[in-house]
Amino acid sequence: MKLEFAILDALQTIHTPLLDSIMIFITKLGNGGMIMIAFTILLLIIPKTRKTGMVLLAALVLEALVTNLCLKPLVARIRPYEIKEGIKLLISAPVDYSFPSGHTAAGFALVSALFFEKKKIWIPVFLLAFIIAFSRLYLYVHYPSDVLCGAIIGIISGFFAKKIVEKIIKRRKNKEKSFKDKKAA
Repeated sequence: MKLEFAILDALQTIHTPLLDSIMIFITKLGNGGMIMIAFTILLLIIPKTRKTGMVLLAALVLEALVTNLCLKPLVARIRPYEIKEGIKLLISAPVDYSFPSGHTAAGFALVSALFFEKKKIWIPVFLLAFIIAFSRLYLYVHYPSDVLCGAIIGIISGFFAKKIVEKIIKRRKNKEKSFKDKKAA
């Protein structure tokens, strides 16, 4: 815990009004996973990118189940600003638990899903996910280990989402083939 607070406290020394405004804006991009969900919906709508959209959707669902339904209530870690006195939050106090970072997990779920789908857009999405994760530390609402574990959960979610969607598509193709074979016979 000492190291984590040392990192958070060090980040407090780089605050400026401009950087504060930027970090508040960046962190809001991850609120409720809205930008990630919007991007996923866009890919689902476009026929050419629908499979990638399915992988992203599966990654976000897996990440949310693990992060929000399992780990946050199980670990019930209180946020750093609730422990450290004198911290003035620049955003509204989050109402859920700290571990793991949902903003980070959702961002990295998208990054890894795009990476495993071999879509080059994973690089700018990684930069956005990284900046969102950093903003959570800058704003003193997560510990570094919350962010690190959120990233790991996101990456694993993207990996398994790719596998799940591939399995579903393969099963569907086998059923269609079987149906066509029966119809031809």
